[in-house]
Amino acid sequence: MSIDYLVIEGNIGAGKTTLATMLSADLNSKLILEGFSDNPFLPKFYSDPAKYSFPLELSFLAERYSQLKNDLASRDLFHELTIMDYYFMKSLIFAQNTLAPDEYNLYRKFFDIIYERLPKPDLYVYLHIPESKLIENIRYRGRDYEQSIEISYLRTIKEGYFNFFSQQTDFPVLIIDTSNVDFVKNSNHYQLIKDLIFATRYPNGISREFLNG
Repeated sequence: MSIDYLVIEGNIGAGKTTLATMLSADLNSKLILEGFSDNPFLPKFYSDPAKYSFPLELSFLAERYSQLKNDLASRDLFHELTIMDYYFMKSLIFAQNTLAPDEYNLYRKFFDIIYERLPKPDLYVYLHIPESKLIENIRYRGRDYEQSIEISYLRTIKEGYFNFFSQQTDFPVLIIDTSNVDFVKNSNHYQLIKDLIFATRYPNGISREFLNG
């Protein structure tokens, strides 16, 4: 399967950045990672969501658009494959779960203007694991501002992703259940995922794969 633009996504703590980084190093591809660590609104949002959700989502929207416009518009001549650990639609999925209805309606107007101008991935991969495991991963990596995240919030984010998938027909969406594998510590598990991504041609819409280690 020929892939020039690959997206690896998942809920918070699913391992999307880790897998994207591993694949990029393995395949010598261009890697585009979401730059969220310097966002001044993120820690404030987790402590007071009602107050900081709108400025947070607007700042993410602007940052993601700026990054994609610069990095995707100028393809690297030395790397045929580009791998990203997020897709622009993520902005809308999170916003619809954090913003009040009037804020979301205003936000959606900005989003729609931008979204149509951006390229679509050749394959979109979503790493799916249960919310309880996500909480374990979040606790393990130890980011202070994430420690207050609750299972209910992760569940609403997951539902937002799956609602998006159910309406998506522009490109292939591959959902991989990684509940029973550890692609970081087990090279065989990593190879299984890599083969799923690159050895099969998927139709537009949703395809599902369940892995057992």
